[in-house]
Amino acid sequence: MSSTFISSGYCSVGWSSSTLFDRLGLRSNNGGTRIRVYTKTNFRQKKSVVTTMSSSSSSDPLLVQAAKGEPVTRPPAWMMRQAGRYMAVYRKLAEKYPSFRERSETTDLIVEISLQPWKAFHPDGVIIFSDILTPLPAFGVPFDIEEVKGPVIQSPITSEEGLKMLHPIDLSKLQFVGDSLQILRQEVGEQAAVLGFVGAPWTIATYIVEGGTTRTYTTIKRMCHTAPDVLRTLLSHLTQAISQYIIFQVESGAQCIQIFDSWGGQLPPAMWERWSKPYIQEIVGIVRKKCPQTPLVLYINGNGGLLERMKGTGVDVIGLDWTVDMEDGRRRLGSGVGVQGNVDPAYLFSPLNVLSDEIQRVVNCAGNKGHILNLGHGVLVGTPEEAVAHFFDVARSLRYETLQQDHSNERSKVAA
Repeated sequence: MSSTFISSGYCSVGWSSSTLFDRLGLRSNNGGTRIRVYTKTNFRQKKSVVTTMSSSSSSDPLLVQAAKGEPVTRPPAWMMRQAGRYMAVYRKLAEKYPSFRERSETTDLIVEISLQPWKAFHPDGVIIFSDILTPLPAFGVPFDIEEVKGPVIQSPITSEEGLKMLHPIDLSKLQFVGDSLQILRQEVGEQAAVLGFVGAPWTIATYIVEGGTTRTYTTIKRMCHTAPDVLRTLLSHLTQAISQYIIFQVESGAQCIQIFDSWGGQLPPAMWERWSKPYIQEIVGIVRKKCPQTPLVLYINGNGGLLERMKGTGVDVIGLDWTVDMEDGRRRLGSGVGVQGNVDPAYLFSPLNVLSDEIQRVVNCAGNKGHILNLGHGVLVGTPEEAVAHFFDVARSLRYETLQQDHSNERSKVAA
């Protein structure tokens, strides 16, 4: 079996010729490698063209440049949950395909949904439509999603016996993710960054231990004291699986990865330092060795008490939720790490001029380097699409040079 090795600025990619390229139909008859572009109207109909993916820093998409702390003329912008129920086209598609698992685990649907906001608003980042729980069955944890209850894990892991169901991640069971990222790279080209994402070990563990969503986290918090060895073993297993999943996403085309420790904010800071941070640090270390140029973003909901601790994980960018003042967050984090956010999603229900002012305030407070404009949480159901379009229109119109001059003029007026 021959082997193909590609070295890029994002990640050193090595796989056998019978794997990803062959499954995607990217190998030419003479054994060379070619990339196929999928038509936007029907992803099952493929049009073969030869193209090259450049990986030099100068050709990085704006979002990747900002995430790396490189000089940019304006802040790149995208939104968490930018593909979803607030969009009429998504709701129409969901009526035809009512199962969330089907929508998020079928390549054609993943690509179509991921591109819906891209076609409508042209954000600077196109994030794959998926879920943080998607990889669970690939390492031994089956789950269902029920209409009312949400994710349900029939066999929660709370003991050494439960740990026996775990096995190393089988990435072949996640090929729909890899295929989707590959297609998204082709569809978007260099006009925007393709984003992948994962859940952090602690956050994934809350679902596995609690058996689904919870408001109190009492079972897993009790395990910290009553079965710490079991919990550490689970978190260590998740760390290895998530690390490999990130590398797989980068190899498949993701240019930036966001780590969601969504429920890390449910821990007191000292507990987060012990039960979440070390595992995120380990993930960062593993990914850095394989993909040294791929920016990593860390987001925690309710992270006001954790900012300085988050900086210690080694990620490139820290996402601020909307309860943190951007100016205060930037001061606390310093200039050595990027920031993302953090417009309150509720501003998208406000008059458009009010939204414009808040966007400019956040951008001014974040400074002209290492800032990715985003919301402080995901887009809310019922958000007017007009407001989302306005958000991105304003973002594209901003220029740091002009903003700095306006900010200086304002300060002069105040001083006078």
